[in-house]
Amino acid sequence: MQDAAVADYTNAALDTRLACRREDITGHTAGLAPGYLQGNLCIVDKEFATDFAAFCQRNPKPCPLIGMSAVGDTNLPDLGDIDIRTDIPRYRVFENGVCVDEPTDIRDRWTDSMVAFVLGCSFSFEAPLLDAGIPMHHIESDTTVPMYRTNIDCVPAGRFSGKMVTSMRMMTPADAIRSIQITSRFPNVHGAPIHFGMPEKIGVADIMKPDYGDPPSIVRDDLVPVFWACGVTPQSVVLNAKLPLCITHMPGSMLVTDKANTDLAVM
Repeated sequence: MQDAAVADYTNAALDTRLACRREDITGHTAGLAPGYLQGNLCIVDKEFATDFAAFCQRNPKPCPLIGMSAVGDTNLPDLGDIDIRTDIPRYRVFENGVCVDEPTDIRDRWTDSMVAFVLGCSFSFEAPLLDAGIPMHHIESDTTVPMYRTNIDCVPAGRFSGKMVTSMRMMTPADAIRSIQITSRFPNVHGAPIHFGMPEKIGVADIMKPDYGDPPSIVRDDLVPVFWACGVTPQSVVLNAKLPLCITHMPGSMLVTDKANTDLAVM
């Protein structure tokens, strides 16, 4: 029975990737293939890959590395039957730190000197939060989770430096405490929140004006904003590095892998 359940999950993950490959899915992936790990993407030339790997190592909260391709290889067999050029709903292409395109397919951009990095995503810890009865308002409203650039410095590595990006979810104080307990078991997908309440303390002036994603769909006096380190951080860092070419995912549009979220839990 356990094998059948895993097969169902894997089929759901593969079906999602195939739908992305066909361009049937071009938006956010929150709530898709529940139970399986979703990842952020950053693709750089091999010239910058060592520095970027060091940046991830030094900043494990926003950049928990869960997969890395060989130079020029479009496949990530440890994460599933994946073609990294087609299996994300939408990408962002940066040239010299400027976003120049947001395609659904990067086959025409891929070169044999590229290296793809996949970073853990907060969507993966949302399943255990939902299982605990904690509402995810962005999933209920079919919107992209709000994300904010903060005043928190990342530890630099080579050309890579910049501020941490966070994702935010509105919760009751009791749910916020429970979410800390639950997500601390998932360090490979950002772990426990870095802050809650008083967003101005981390440089967020207005939670209704996120830098990425959609504004929170529900804001009430009985709810507090809870902030997690976010895998969109490399996109902010890329702006500073001004690489000749870098490709990332569109915020909210993730790579759905065959790895189960439960495999990442620390007991």
